[in-house]
Amino acid sequence: MTLPQIFAFLIIGAMMLAFIWGRWRYDVVAVGALLAALALGVVAPDQAFSGFSDDIVIIVASALVISAAVSRSGIMEVAIRRFAPNISSPRAQLILLVVVVTVLSAFVKNIGALAIMMPIAFQMARKSSVSPSLFLMPMSFGSLLGGLMTQIGTSPNIIVSRVRQDMTGEAFTMFDYTPTGLALSVVGVIFLALCYRLLPERRREDTGLDSAIEIKNYTTEARVTEDSSAIGKTVAEVQRNADGQAMIIRILGASGQRRTPLPDVKLRLGDILLIEGAADALDKMVSQSGLVFSERRGAATKDAADIGIIEAVIGESSALIGATAQELTLFDRTGLNLLAISRRDQRFTDRLGQIRFQNGDVILLQGHLKRLPELLREWDCLPLVERGLRLGSVRNGLIPLAILLVAITATAIGLVPVAPAFFAAAVAAVVTRSLPLREVYSHLDAPILIMLACLIPISDSLRTTGGTELIASWLSMTANTLPGWGALALIMVAAMAVTPFLNNAATVLVMAPIAATFATDLGYAPEAFLLAVAIGAGCDFLTPIGHQCNTLVMGPGGYKFSDYARLGAPLSLLVVLVAVPMLMLVWPF
Repeated sequence: MTLPQIFAFLIIGAMMLAFIWGRWRYDVVAVGALLAALALGVVAPDQAFSGFSDDIVIIVASALVISAAVSRSGIMEVAIRRFAPNISSPRAQLILLVVVVTVLSAFVKNIGALAIMMPIAFQMARKSSVSPSLFLMPMSFGSLLGGLMTQIGTSPNIIVSRVRQDMTGEAFTMFDYTPTGLALSVVGVIFLALCYRLLPERRREDTGLDSAIEIKNYTTEARVTEDSSAIGKTVAEVQRNADGQAMIIRILGASGQRRTPLPDVKLRLGDILLIEGAADALDKMVSQSGLVFSERRGAATKDAADIGIIEAVIGESSALIGATAQELTLFDRTGLNLLAISRRDQRFTDRLGQIRFQNGDVILLQGHLKRLPELLREWDCLPLVERGLRLGSVRNGLIPLAILLVAITATAIGLVPVAPAFFAAAVAAVVTRSLPLREVYSHLDAPILIMLACLIPISDSLRTTGGTELIASWLSMTANTLPGWGALALIMVAAMAVTPFLNNAATVLVMAPIAATFATDLGYAPEAFLLAVAIGAGCDFLTPIGHQCNTLVMGPGGYKFSDYARLGAPLSLLVVLVAVPMLMLVWPF
């Protein structure tokens, strides 16, 4: 071994140990490893920041934006309520999510399938009061398994097809991968359904402050209009949209009569509803029932870039104390809409505009973001931490989902590569205001992107220093001493081990020719060995860095680096135990 090769292996080994130890955050470890590689000459200075322009970073960042836009649209909440209204058990929810994302991944890019299903996972997690981490990693693993079933499911399958064509003149067909891929998918889904508890429950580290100020008793006022789907529905049916987190506490008819909001009372055109609950739950009930906020008027109803929502606490010397929104003519004087109000340990019975403000009340205001800070200072109101509330925002319905499906279709038919397609989709989501521009950067998980960008040149150092050739020669020597099934298993395990450092496409490009060559030298047909490389490269269950799907769920799931191996190691072993005999059965050599 040369000195650069020794340094490359040492840096990667030390980096992996630091990741597993977890003493420092993963982006800090990656930055330190990159600086060490630069100092030791393993990475050339002109290649140090090449990772920031790599396709993987662009794909992950774009997928985070698109997934946020789909989630914000609320369309997934409607889909859950329509197609899976009674699934409340976390295990049943997990099975549904993993099965759907696995099947989708066979026909569309697995990262696209995962981006579609992630918002549903968050909704189901909230419904069951569990952490999204329970669902996200199994879904990522399911997407990897599903991609093994067809030629277009994942990049390694496409590459090994091209290698086979170069060697034999005949490429793999669309469904040559299906027998083995289907067997692995079925076994994998069963394993994830039975053994998901191996995964520790995690929470995002940055949610602590948000949870600390969570307010569950906001009161708002909404009106049933002629466009509302709530007309003719019972109180219980409308409240179901809020998943039990909000309730109608008063009904005022169009002619002024009061009605008790019993569960079987039907809503009528013109009814005014006083609703109490958490802000997100109020948002669900109002938006999904087609209700209109009674106190929202004028320009603030537009989903413009400079319109936002802010939470604020009324101070003890505030000019608002003792007055109501109607007396202050709040909108006419300031252009602000009062969307909701919360007071500790008190349920309101007055209409929203008639509630007299008190010291300590928490209010939700909607209006021009440039004016809000000045008005809050004038009124002696203290703004709370930004929580990204969506109450009162206008939704674009199917638009973000349609954008994502167009991007996935374009990549599936080979019209556009994945990175440009997803980047264009993210831009389209912003242009169509499916995701406000001011929220875009809050959804870009900077630590994840920094980690990826730093790891790419470090991983490439294995190739530039000749480390991959060294690994290849070790594999060839070892494989020559093994029986056919042993050589096949060795190739698959080696591809699994190398993928985190080369990414799956690079792993296939390096390993496929090696596998085909020594298969031929041993007198075996190359097909099973090529597919073993594709399966190994497509099944990185041990780290968050070998495949963009694993990286995509790391931040939202709050996972640690070592969490992946806890669930992924037994799944990897299971893949090898199932795939080797299946390959020998379907592709005898």
